[in-house]
Amino acid sequence: MNVAIVNRQRSRKINTRLLKQMIGELFSELKISEAELGIILVGAREMARVNREFLQHEGSTDVITFDHRDEPLPTDQVHGELFICVDDAIKQAGEFKTTWQSEIVRYVVHGVLHLLGYDDLQPHLRRVMKREENRLVRRLEKRFSLAELSSAGKIGA
Repeated sequence: MNVAIVNRQRSRKINTRLLKQMIGELFSELKISEAELGIILVGAREMARVNREFLQHEGSTDVITFDHRDEPLPTDQVHGELFICVDDAIKQAGEFKTTWQSEIVRYVVHGVLHLLGYDDLQPHLRRVMKREENRLVRRLEKRFSLAELSSAGKIGA
């Protein structure tokens, strides 16, 4: 398993060591045996640039998933990158009455599910994906203190 986290935002301090542990637990729960995953934590300005450059969409968004597989991999492998917007997590936490840390974890789960082949473009597929996303976020919330994502420890560089 190779997971690299790069923190290119300054809105919040992020305990990347704990985030990696959570991702390890997520991979275990999903029975992922092999992973090459990059997670890039960005602010709204950089996310808007990535969104425009690669997806031709305007504005920031919460998470963008890039699947780097050359061909379909077995369902126990992931190879890709997740761009996660911390500013959007802060904003959406207020809208959804949750915490920005919980939103970050949700975006990671959402992106990994996309890398496993889940799709949310059609309503019935979106419901299936959302159900699995909710299950996995609840599981991680039981196992870890999400508030500690903002605590001291190794802060992403």
